[in-house]
Amino acid sequence: MFSSQNKLRLLKITHTTIWAIFAGSILAIPVLSWMDEWVLTAVLILLVLIECLVLIMNKMRCPLTNIATRYTDDRRDNFDIYLPLWLARHNKTIFGSLFVAGLIYSFSKWMGLLYLK
Repeated sequence: MFSSQNKLRLLKITHTTIWAIFAGSILAIPVLSWMDEWVLTAVLILLVLIECLVLIMNKMRCPLTNIATRYTDDRRDNFDIYLPLWLARHNKTIFGSLFVAGLIYSFSKWMGLLYLK
């Protein structure tokens, strides 16, 4: 029905779409906090924390990466996702840092420690 190449392509599209949702969520957290949109901020924080839990339970690998290994022998950092190699390689560091910074900003603003608007 589907060739390995087509299965990998579909998986990469799915993985990239999910990645974009989480990356966008991480970037949106401080913006929504700045706008005092606390419910949506909390929802996005919870969504990202669930993703972190999934990664932790999977030895810091996306479960889709494990599935992608069935369809190719390629093991470059971006073999399973449509991201530039440098971004795929440093993805957790970049977006982990942005998430922590967004949490610090959001919590500080929520607690009234920041008066920015």
